[in-house]
Amino acid sequence: MELRTYKATTMHEALSLVRCELGPDAAILHTREVRNRRLFGLLRGPRHIEVTASVDVHVPSRLHAEDRFRPPRPAPNPAPATPPDAPERVQGQLQHLQAMIEQLCRQQQSPAARDLPEELFRLFTDLIECDIDEDVARELIGRIQSETPRRELSEPMLVAARLARVLESEIPIAGPIQAPTDRQRVAALVGPTGVGKTTTIAKLAANFRLKEKRRVGLITVDTYRIAAVEQLRTYADIIDLPMHVVSSPREMREALRRMDDLDLVLMDTAGRSPKDEVRIRELRAFLDEAGADEIHLVLSGVTGSRTLVQTAERFAAARPTALILTKLDEATSLGNILPLLRSGGPPLSYLTNGQNVPDDIETADAARLAGMVLGH
Repeated sequence: MELRTYKATTMHEALSLVRCELGPDAAILHTREVRNRRLFGLLRGPRHIEVTASVDVHVPSRLHAEDRFRPPRPAPNPAPATPPDAPERVQGQLQHLQAMIEQLCRQQQSPAARDLPEELFRLFTDLIECDIDEDVARELIGRIQSETPRRELSEPMLVAARLARVLESEIPIAGPIQAPTDRQRVAALVGPTGVGKTTTIAKLAANFRLKEKRRVGLITVDTYRIAAVEQLRTYADIIDLPMHVVSSPREMREALRRMDDLDLVLMDTAGRSPKDEVRIRELRAFLDEAGADEIHLVLSGVTGSRTLVQTAERFAAARPTALILTKLDEATSLGNILPLLRSGGPPLSYLTNGQNVPDDIETADAARLAGMVLGH
């Protein structure tokens, strides 16, 4: 059985879409008014009508034959008066169809989802709307059900708060880069191409130099992209930081020797394809030569969940100690990052949400990120 859902601003527009695509014999199984609510209406969006229809289901009509669903015909002039009980009959039909479609939806869910109380079933669908994987959503709901007293399940705010706390506990946090004044610390950024490593390292350098008053230097080994070198050099000139371009382990040793009086050295590396194991091993050789104290894997928050997990697994050869998620401002939802955070990889250090330097970067906070994943 194939079900199709149509969304429009009015019921008339939605039914027109059904007639156009499925024909006049389609069965209308469910209609509802939606305001894009998440977590029981904590956030509200614009109103629209949602209609579910199918050509594979025969629904016996509770209306008279002349009132049944059919293509619109020109109304005679003058139009006949509407039967006084028509609104009641239509409302009864809609309620009947809504009950049928809800039953069908439950039958198509897994046994675990069908057995959920109504309050948790709604929460389960909210998690799916946040792009959280169905298996992850089912596991989270199972924890809520086992840890929440029965009397609290009917309180949406309490359940939502408990879910936020459960998600918060799933997010490992590393904290920011450490920059002590008694010895030099080297922090490197690694990751695939196009995730924003150079812009992120410029943000970090500006914040440590201008806000925390640390002595900062920059090293780049991204000699594959001339534009990346020039971009970082421009930032270094604006912030007034020393910068060295390195293309071999010997040059790495010399660059660090020249910067031995600095508190923090930030290293920008060339983007590597997660599938290129040879280049990732080469990257590891540079990191070992630099004696990097921290290695931050940079990934984009708009990447699919499966790709995020696989990329992190491939870059495990570089032995990252922390994770930076970028481009969160470009993501329509953040449920895709949960499998990565729950995969046992490195903990989060920073989040970025724009291109502005030195702004649009923040130290990762589990509570705040859990709220963002839930659409707050």
